[in-house]
Amino acid sequence: MPTNYLPFINPATGEQFGQVAVASPDEARAAVCDMRQAGQDWSRRPVAERVRALRRLQEVLIDARDEISLTITQDTGKPRQDALIEVFVSVDMLNDTCRHAAGWLRRERVSSGLYLFKRAYVEPQPYGVVAIIAPWNYPLALCVPPLVAALAAGNAVVLKPSEVTAATGALVERLIARVPELSPFVRVLHGDGAVGAAIVSAPPDFIFLTGSTPTGRKVMRAAAEHLTPMTCELGGKDAMLVLDDANVDAAAHWGAWGAFFNAGQTCMAVERVYVQAGVYDAFVDKAVAATQALQMGYSVSPDARFDVGPVTFPHQMEVIEAHMADAQAKGARVLAGGRRRGSFYEPTVLVDVTHDMLVMQEETFGPILPIMRAQDEAQAIRLANDSPFGLSASVWSQDRARAERVAGQLQTGSVIINDAIAHFGVPQVPFGGVKQSGFGRTHGKAGVLQFTQPHGYVVGAAPRAVDVATVLRQPGHYWLGTALLRLFFGVTLRQRLEPAVEIAEGRAPVNPATVVGLALGATALLAALALIFGRRRPNGGGR
Repeated sequence: MPTNYLPFINPATGEQFGQVAVASPDEARAAVCDMRQAGQDWSRRPVAERVRALRRLQEVLIDARDEISLTITQDTGKPRQDALIEVFVSVDMLNDTCRHAAGWLRRERVSSGLYLFKRAYVEPQPYGVVAIIAPWNYPLALCVPPLVAALAAGNAVVLKPSEVTAATGALVERLIARVPELSPFVRVLHGDGAVGAAIVSAPPDFIFLTGSTPTGRKVMRAAAEHLTPMTCELGGKDAMLVLDDANVDAAAHWGAWGAFFNAGQTCMAVERVYVQAGVYDAFVDKAVAATQALQMGYSVSPDARFDVGPVTFPHQMEVIEAHMADAQAKGARVLAGGRRRGSFYEPTVLVDVTHDMLVMQEETFGPILPIMRAQDEAQAIRLANDSPFGLSASVWSQDRARAERVAGQLQTGSVIINDAIAHFGVPQVPFGGVKQSGFGRTHGKAGVLQFTQPHGYVVGAAPRAVDVATVLRQPGHYWLGTALLRLFFGVTLRQRLEPAVEIAEGRAPVNPATVVGLALGATALLAALALIFGRRRPNGGGR
């Protein structure tokens, strides 16, 4: 059969600069099968050995920084410095995972409950084969961190990069090949949604998807056929709240940056702004000035000083233009930008927007900044929560206690105060959404443990006759069981003392088993109380 190829198309110039072979459905199924076999070897390796291999990948990424940033710029059109940010964030996340993986993945001892002579443990174990479906807007920074986390957790990985940024996906494959101790446990498959569907139906043992909400629904439906668990990091419509005590200069400058960075093609971009009436006019004026100061263009030079590149995915331009047309038809006014220039769209400020406009309800994923007046703090919060999405948000106030109080009322997975977008780059802060923005978290401990399943162990010798749990399992001990139930778990003092009262009043059987059982129960309860109060004692004093 003839081989199909994905072209590498520079969105800024329209030129093709390479291609990569598309995987067939059979190759996708074979890749999952191969990784399931390889993963058995990888999962048995100590965490320290897995980390050493990942450290080698870290070294490779740093050495290839210029090669990576150039490829990302050609693939997406973003400036070289913005492409370097992807390298920086990816390496930062990788480094943090390597530093903490051993502790996060360590077996933990937990209470053994009524089994006084046994020990109980919980140990995270890998799923097996993790399928990672990566997006096009950050083809490295939204690909490498989950890849590293899944590998650190002991899984083998089947990775499908986005077909829109196929050059970066092919480069990731080559970079992994430069780490021989790691490459046997990663398979990269290139192609469109048909390849992704073949991977999902193979099936893998876990799926990690970053993409749009409609894509998330499709993948979830397919995963449900095999009950494959998954994490979805989906669309956003992130709100920015500017309170009346905010630093308006900073809010306007960094709010514009948060809206237009990567041409607005960021899941947690500032996509709508609610400004309290007292500072609304000042904020709008400064936001317009900040927007008009931005330079739009394309260059592969590291020294180029462009702020905004092209729209990477042609289909996204259709969404941007549809949202703009709908907003203007319903009364919105353009104060800056508002025009398409080939594959570029000017950074745009909109005012007089309302919540019946698409630009305030659906993910635009483009360089549009709609600003809406809020009469007070309560209205700003209500409007921010009036969305089917809940990925992230930002709050601006010079009163940090107030800002945190407002942030706590927002229905989002995360909030940043007095900044925009930058919280994604904090390695140990879990990132993910609520509502239609998805579920599950990436980054940090949560990002590694999501690729594991907790396995429980209860370890000990054969049951002992004096064990409380053994007494409960022997016939003829119903009353004793009710006595122990109250003694151990009674909410009030009356419940705990009831067994003794029943014995004193002759309403309970008195025999050796009862005496031994209650003695065991009382001893266990006292031991537990001693342990609790012992932990509460302050450190210091004598030995």
